[in-house]
Amino acid sequence: MKTKAIFSVFFREKPAMMLVNLRNAKNEVYASNLAKQIDCTYSHVVKILQQMEKAGLVNFNKQGRLKLLTLTKKGEDVAENIEKVMNLL
Repeated sequence: MKTKAIFSVFFREKPAMMLVNLRNAKNEVYASNLAKQIDCTYSHVVKILQQMEKAGLVNFNKQGRLKLLTLTKKGEDVAENIEKVMNLL
């Protein structure tokens, strides 16, 4: 079984990739560019991000009309562990 296939058995792929992409981002990240990175609709990304915010994984920092996304300490830890699991598979 391919790594990607077995990974999706344990994790929902899009939310996991959102956290990993946020963790590895070199520039500022907004919901719209995160949606493009993981090949997902903007509305789906925002819905997932709102759930992650409630869980204490991400923060929305408003900058004018845009909301900058950042990981919390807990979000950093979760993303790091997701990446470790991906690498083990």
